[in-house]
Amino acid sequence: MTHIPPPAEELRLLDTELRRLDARRAQLLARRAWLITALQQARPLAAAAPQPVAPVAPRREATAPGVQNVLLLLGGVLLTVAAMVFTLVSWGHLGIVGRSAVLGAVTLAVLAAPVALLRRSLRSTAEAVAGLGLALTVLDAYALHEAAFRGSDGSTYLAVCTTVLALLWTAYGTALGVLRLPRPAALVVAQFPVPLWVAAGGGLWPVAAGVLLTAGFDVVVGLRGSARPVRLTAVVCGIGSGAWGVLAAGVLALEASGPAGAGRAAVLFVLAAAIAVAAAWFSPRSDAAQVVAAAGGLLVVAGAGGVLRVTVSDAWLMPALLVCGIALLAVVRVPEAVRGGLGVASAVVQGLALLSALPAVAATVLGPLGRIGDVWSGTPVDARDAATLGGVWPSGAETAPLVLALVAAVLVVRGGVWRQWALPPAWAAVVVLPAALHLPYAVGLSVQGLAVAGLLAAATATAPVALWLAVVTSVAVAFVSLATEAATLTVLAVLTALFAAAARQGRHAPVTAAVSLGYATALAGAAGAAAGWRPEHVALLVLVVPVTAALLAPRIIDPATVLAVEITGAVAGAVAIGLAVFDAPLLALVLALCGVIAAGTAIRPDRRGAGYAAAVLFVPATWVRLAAWQVDLVEAYTLPVTVPALAVGFLRRHRDPAVSSWAAYGGGLAATLLPSLAAVRHDPEWLRPLLLGTAALLVTLLGARHRLQAPLMLGGAVLVLVALHELAPYLVQMADALPRWVPPALAGLLLLGVGATYEQRLRDVRRVREVLGRMG
Repeated sequence: MTHIPPPAEELRLLDTELRRLDARRAQLLARRAWLITALQQARPLAAAAPQPVAPVAPRREATAPGVQNVLLLLGGVLLTVAAMVFTLVSWGHLGIVGRSAVLGAVTLAVLAAPVALLRRSLRSTAEAVAGLGLALTVLDAYALHEAAFRGSDGSTYLAVCTTVLALLWTAYGTALGVLRLPRPAALVVAQFPVPLWVAAGGGLWPVAAGVLLTAGFDVVVGLRGSARPVRLTAVVCGIGSGAWGVLAAGVLALEASGPAGAGRAAVLFVLAAAIAVAAAWFSPRSDAAQVVAAAGGLLVVAGAGGVLRVTVSDAWLMPALLVCGIALLAVVRVPEAVRGGLGVASAVVQGLALLSALPAVAATVLGPLGRIGDVWSGTPVDARDAATLGGVWPSGAETAPLVLALVAAVLVVRGGVWRQWALPPAWAAVVVLPAALHLPYAVGLSVQGLAVAGLLAAATATAPVALWLAVVTSVAVAFVSLATEAATLTVLAVLTALFAAAARQGRHAPVTAAVSLGYATALAGAAGAAAGWRPEHVALLVLVVPVTAALLAPRIIDPATVLAVEITGAVAGAVAIGLAVFDAPLLALVLALCGVIAAGTAIRPDRRGAGYAAAVLFVPATWVRLAAWQVDLVEAYTLPVTVPALAVGFLRRHRDPAVSSWAAYGGGLAATLLPSLAAVRHDPEWLRPLLLGTAALLVTLLGARHRLQAPLMLGGAVLVLVALHELAPYLVQMADALPRWVPPALAGLLLLGVGATYEQRLRDVRRVREVLGRMG
């Protein structure tokens, strides 16, 4: 059993163990302090001692294989140049036997040298020597022409030489399969035989066909070749040959003046497209296959465009091309990459078609804006005349609605994410249709009005594009309606109702409500103008819109819609003020009515700030009214500001006693006291100084009674200045009556008195400052 000592014995044991631990801890701390001191003393010595520097190996800027390849390349180039110089310069010093012996021996020796070099594993050297041998065969062909075939046809001789060289180099590279240079070089030379053979017949078409056939051969080699250098060379050559063939086909298509010439160019385009689609079909890379297939689809459309250019009119060329582009989407049972590439090509064609229709859309939407300077000039001839104001319609834009409708239909049929992009082209087709078909003016207005209604019905929270298209269309139709008075009133009324209905149904209410009130403002102005009213009288009719906005705002729940309605109402009020600015009595009335609207808005708890706007409107309304009455009394303009300002200041201090009297009453008092004080200087009568002095005295007494700094200081200062102004004539007379020495003597006595009681005056000044500081 475990022995448990008594508590006293256990406590003694614990104390003994703790003392032992404390002693051990003190010993360890002392040792730690000694070690730290020793390290600090040894650190400067270690820093001062020279440290051994490890040798840095020189950085090699080129690898051994790289140096070897450069040297071999330079050697091969120099030997090739020497052979060329020998062939071109020193050739004439030898006879026919010597020439043949030298060239044949050198060429065979050089071509045979890589065999021995490869046996010794000198592959790079063998590559360089083989390149030199290939260059010598070209020089042999040149020398043979100069010696024996100088009178032969150049194209035929080149065709024979390139054919022979391509075959020889291919056989040589196949025999020495380790070498990478001969077979790619043979493929490069193989680009020339077919075009050169067909060039003997004359004309660009055979040459282009030969180049495209060569590009097809390159595609086969690039897809089926075993060596990577051969495949890469085939791809590069195929792209170059194909581009040259397509360029030649484009030149032939542009030069064609009839279906026959265009058909021949179309054959080249179709051949190039077939090669591209075949390359995409068998390509192992899907991204490259999609790009090549897209190029093939565009080549098909280009070939069809060349034929259509000489068979259909300019107006129907783009719709026909669009149909060809859409037909690419119908291709099925092809690899997914090819189908994707054809879809990209179709999208490119559709995009170009949309660009071709943009001038017609711009003329229809932006053209009516010029109607602002030609209001109510008469009914246009048709919808096109209304849109362009009798100007020039874009060339070939008669079929723009068809192009836009086809693109929209394709987007709808494709479904998915494409369907949401169908609305803009469909809208553009509807908008352009009346002008493109020369429909009557009334029909054009009706079509665009129905377009606005349909777009507002289609506008949802997830499709805001319809809303903005509706706004743009409404602006265009509103400007188009300015041609006649009846059309203007009808269209503005309909637009106001349409956007109001959309706002009532909650369809983007902030925008639709604001637009509805905007058109209501325009309708009020148009109605007043139709009634023959002057602009200042029309302003009273326009004020109906701010009143309506102020009445509707409290009944709307959405804060954003409330703000939009109130801002639009404020803008309508500003328009009314602008219309009445040239008639002072009506301007005063309009300002007062706007102030009443703002004051009514300020009744709402969340719109207390509108009260300031009401005050700002009431003051100029009063001033304009007084100016219309030809009132030149300054106080008549200042008291309407002072009285409400003092009332507001009183209410503010009543709610918050900590507010300074300067903030509460300073502005209101200064608005009347200071202008009246300035008017006293030019007033010869006694009534204004008396009334101003009395008012200043009352203000001073009220400030002293309630211990308010602003009334006390302003009232006292004005009172003193008024008194000095009134006593000034008498002081001048008294100064003239006194001897000349009296003013200096009085000034001296004053300075002596101030100096004698300087300390007492300082205490009095401090006391006055403390009293003013304690005031509100």
